[in-house]
Amino acid sequence: MNLFADIRTQVIADLNAMVEAGQLPAGLNFDNVTVEPPRDASHGDMATNAAMVLAKPAGLKPRDIADALAARLSADDRITAAEVAGPGFLNLRLSASLWQGVIASVLTSGTNFGRSTLGQSKKVNVEYVSANPTGPLHVGHTRGAVFGDALASLLDFAGFDVTREYYINDGGAQVDVLARSVYLRYLEAHGQEVAFEDGTYPGDYLVEVGEALKAKVGDAYVGKGEDVWLTEIREYATEAMMDLIRSDLAQLGIKMDRFFSEKSLYGSGLIEQSIKALEDKGLIYEGVLEPPKGKKPDDWEPREQTLFKSTEHGDDVDRPVKKSDGAWTYFAPDIAYHFDKVERGYDQLIDIFGADHGGYVKRMKAAVSALSGGTVPLDIKLTQLVKLFKNGEPFKMSKRAGTFVTLRDVVDQVGPDVTRFVMLTRKNDAPLDFDFDKVLEQSRDNPVFYVQYAHARVNSVLRKAVDAGVKVDDATLAKADLSLVNHEAELALAGKLAEWPRLVETAAKANEPHRIAFYLYELAGEFHGLWNRGKELPELRFLQDDEATSHAKIALARAAAVVIAAGLGILGVEPAEEMR
Repeated sequence: MNLFADIRTQVIADLNAMVEAGQLPAGLNFDNVTVEPPRDASHGDMATNAAMVLAKPAGLKPRDIADALAARLSADDRITAAEVAGPGFLNLRLSASLWQGVIASVLTSGTNFGRSTLGQSKKVNVEYVSANPTGPLHVGHTRGAVFGDALASLLDFAGFDVTREYYINDGGAQVDVLARSVYLRYLEAHGQEVAFEDGTYPGDYLVEVGEALKAKVGDAYVGKGEDVWLTEIREYATEAMMDLIRSDLAQLGIKMDRFFSEKSLYGSGLIEQSIKALEDKGLIYEGVLEPPKGKKPDDWEPREQTLFKSTEHGDDVDRPVKKSDGAWTYFAPDIAYHFDKVERGYDQLIDIFGADHGGYVKRMKAAVSALSGGTVPLDIKLTQLVKLFKNGEPFKMSKRAGTFVTLRDVVDQVGPDVTRFVMLTRKNDAPLDFDFDKVLEQSRDNPVFYVQYAHARVNSVLRKAVDAGVKVDDATLAKADLSLVNHEAELALAGKLAEWPRLVETAAKANEPHRIAFYLYELAGEFHGLWNRGKELPELRFLQDDEATSHAKIALARAAAVVIAAGLGILGVEPAEEMR
């Protein structure tokens, strides 16, 4: 049940009727006609921009279109008033029975209320985290992990066929550095004193890896050169780090569908195949790039390289895929990886990058556009930095990690549910302040508590009702006489519930799961407002003297809890049964 979609359907039907009646010219495009909540709730229940967007192509005044459309909409029994405001905005007021019907629909559908067919089972690949396998996940990875996982859940809820994927960056020099760092811990396990030079990883998390390596191979590598142990330790250490990363992700309830190794690209022919695919499209050539803009580096000299004509697909400059010495650039395996995704038949690709990868966006989009012939869109979402605070001071680095605060540090402080919700209280590309004290506060200013408290309050109502002998199963509540839910505060809460299906689709279209968190906070606000009104007005309390009225009032509260649970499910947060 999507009331906004239903009313929009009626608006479009009336616009078509106006065309047939000669009130509007033929051939108008109604795609940009919307029906949405008005910015000011006092203006009505819904608003449509129809007159404003059609005025210019129709060659008519917006007000004239709005007046004619209002007359037609007023004939609909569901619409109690259609009022023209300003230059041509059309505000609609709906029958209370529609909002009451939403309550029954929620209780009948359960947490599936709001699920959409928007995605039409299109295949979407969401790649996120993809941290270098050189250590535990840090707080920056945490934000990307939560954002990516919530986005994947949102798209699934909106009807897409979603694959969650992690790209293991195990083909670069960083894994050699990891191997050397583990070797030092291995020597340390044998009682030797070691020094971690600049560029190695000194974190304590490698102590156990070095000890485990000693248990596995004994002293086989002690005193030996890299030619003996580098390859073996690199494999061993990478797998150990990936086990650590998988464990870190599990702390947040995140499980990937697929792990893709960069190293697997080398020697497979996939890099060559992807570059050949671009070459066949006339997009590969030998050339010399212009010097970097601004101050030219002293060591810069023009070199002929193999270049990709990424400018033909929206990039600022063409990009090298092979160096002058014949070695692949870092960009080449990334092209091959996305070529593989395209070949796997995905309809849409989404990459979640850290803010420091902003310069990679245009070239990656250009590559996918070229490889797919423009048929597979790539959306790249950047997650900005997270600043941690505790006791009013910046949270210090983790000794275990050596140089940064780990995901486990954060989860150990506040738990996975709080971590996930807070990471989604800002848009992904906005900086986020994470204050350990504030996120545990029990106040309205803490959105995690505010939303969870609403769910817990509903459960307290259900428990009291059961103690009073009132049946509160969803099937019973769905059959309640919901005409008894008629106060403006009750209808406002039901109206907010009606926004949920529309909100799901809006958030999914924009790939913005933070909208779910924002909505839940607003929904909780409507519920708490009704709860507080009940302290002054006994008729608004959920438990009443007669069972029929109790059923109706409790049905509204239960519907709010169902939608909160559905929204928290998308965010990966467990709804609270009670607050301690």
